[in-house]
Amino acid sequence: MKFKLTSTEKKWVLYDVANSAFTLLASTIIPIYFNYLAGSANLSDTDYLAYWGYAVSIATAIVAVLGPMLGSASDLRGWKKNIFLVLLLVGASGCVLFGIVQSWLWFLLLFIFAKVAYSLSLVIYDSMLTDVTDEERMDEVSSCGYAWGYIGSCIPFVACLLLVLFYEKLSLSMETAMGISFFLIALWWVLLTLPLLTGYRQKHYVTAESHPVRSTFKRLGHVFSELKHDKKILFFLIAFFFFIDGVYTIIDMATAYGTALGLDTTGLLLALLVTQIVAFPAALIFGRLSRKVKTSRLILICIAAYFCIAVYGVGLYQQYQFWILAICVGLFQGAIQSLSRSYFAKIIPPERSGEYFGIYDICGKGASLLGTTVVSVVAQLTDNANLGVGALSIMFLLGGIFFCMTEKVRDKTES
Repeated sequence: MKFKLTSTEKKWVLYDVANSAFTLLASTIIPIYFNYLAGSANLSDTDYLAYWGYAVSIATAIVAVLGPMLGSASDLRGWKKNIFLVLLLVGASGCVLFGIVQSWLWFLLLFIFAKVAYSLSLVIYDSMLTDVTDEERMDEVSSCGYAWGYIGSCIPFVACLLLVLFYEKLSLSMETAMGISFFLIALWWVLLTLPLLTGYRQKHYVTAESHPVRSTFKRLGHVFSELKHDKKILFFLIAFFFFIDGVYTIIDMATAYGTALGLDTTGLLLALLVTQIVAFPAALIFGRLSRKVKTSRLILICIAAYFCIAVYGVGLYQQYQFWILAICVGLFQGAIQSLSRSYFAKIIPPERSGEYFGIYDICGKGASLLGTTVVSVVAQLTDNANLGVGALSIMFLLGGIFFCMTEKVRDKTES
């Protein structure tokens, strides 16, 4: 039977297309431009990679603190869309300002600012999944979001890539070409979010008390207390922390990693563009497979694949090897993200999705704090970025173990 998205589901999916443009920018053009600014200030390649990793770590640490609080607040009736709108405007504004600053340090600080707003918007967006669809459709709707996000983000990315690669032929300076690129991404982000802002309705919510701020912290405290007794959710969050750690670290540092190895910049960008293209059908295929194969089994396949990818990264020195890595990542990146999101949405109370997805974000994007820090520290101590990437394989191994424990608990509680 052919799967068809409803109008509300389409509007929700469209935000994946909108925000993925920033995701692709942050993992490709932004670190390259930062390398350009850092090189102008005579920073070494090793320091460039380390400072970039530290910036990503700081941003994820801030999100880990603010995510649960904003997520819990968004569960109040009428708050979810308003919080989401503020974060969208803050992130898009930061993106525009990228093209104005010229100092590598100020650029890095601004990146942290925009990255935090972007990541927090995803906390709210993910929690909207319980409002826009039902449990039986979650796997495929979530997969469609990532799939269309990957292919849709290629449109503004290609435009920006052409500007960056051929700025001299267009009689532009590098700074001007980058400024235009950042503005295009911000415009794309905002315009494609408008349908969701106009069409979203918060169906599941909690009733506000006389002191909503105090109530938010009180409810958030209850969630952490409940996790001690709900082993199914607890084990999944621990598993998710470990395996998604490696996934987001690879996404955040792929271009910086390749640049530090001295690989051709144009080749790196084209390889990552191929990742987006491969990820589109791969995510849809995994979403379709979820009709016949248990979601948990598909997630375990993705974890095992990423373990092999991390091990492969230890011996990566040539351009063609990076292309192989990019294609392999594309095959499983969307699947592991989308299926994890829908798996979690099914096991939490829908009216408190903001609270739980706030914690999910700590264990998700906040987890890359550990991964990026490990890569940065190992790279500086050994003067070898490959060893840091290889260490990520441990994260996938631990993630797989805890996910198996999650399934054992879930089978007992549902039998």
